[in-house]
Amino acid sequence: MIAIIDYGAGNLKSVQHALTTLGLASEITADPEKLYQAAALILPGVGAFQNAMVELNRLGLVAAIKENAKLGKPILGICLGLQLLYEKSYEQGEWGGLGLLSGEVIRFNTEWKVPHMGWNNLIKGTESAFGREITADDYVYFVHSYYVDTKNPEEVLFWSDYGCKFPAVVKKDNIIGIQFHPEKSGETGMKLLKSFGEMML
Repeated sequence: MIAIIDYGAGNLKSVQHALTTLGLASEITADPEKLYQAAALILPGVGAFQNAMVELNRLGLVAAIKENAKLGKPILGICLGLQLLYEKSYEQGEWGGLGLLSGEVIRFNTEWKVPHMGWNNLIKGTESAFGREITADDYVYFVHSYYVDTKNPEEVLFWSDYGCKFPAVVKKDNIIGIQFHPEKSGETGMKLLKSFGEMML
């Protein structure tokens, strides 16, 4: 079973529907104990970084996420959920994240319209078995005003570009992050969720 972490924000039902379509059992939960019982975790996200961290702490989920990560359990962060995996965000101030990955979250500094919203293509990064069916130039659906400035570019499996190159899919061991919404990204997104499900085998 995959635990979809509920901290009051995120496309929880659409993520769950995508998993169900793939034959992957899941449960939406805010109970830290359920995270230990699950085979994998998904941290979805829509909204502000600070609010998300406040709620994760209030619900006692921060320690549970970190401990499950240390146990080697597959963990997937989606959109804001990816950003929360990193050390720090400068969204409306300066806020600490989960620190499972090394880097900072910064705002797009571009003449292009922000937020970056809509379909954009992927650019191949580091080779990995994860997402092996994804090809360069596949299009996926983004909605974000901030992006990750990673300290470890070798962890980036796919990049995208919106006035600057930014990580779209990252992986470090059992930790996966996807900046776009796989549940809204058609066949490409479903392939990535399928690859995540295969990490539980």
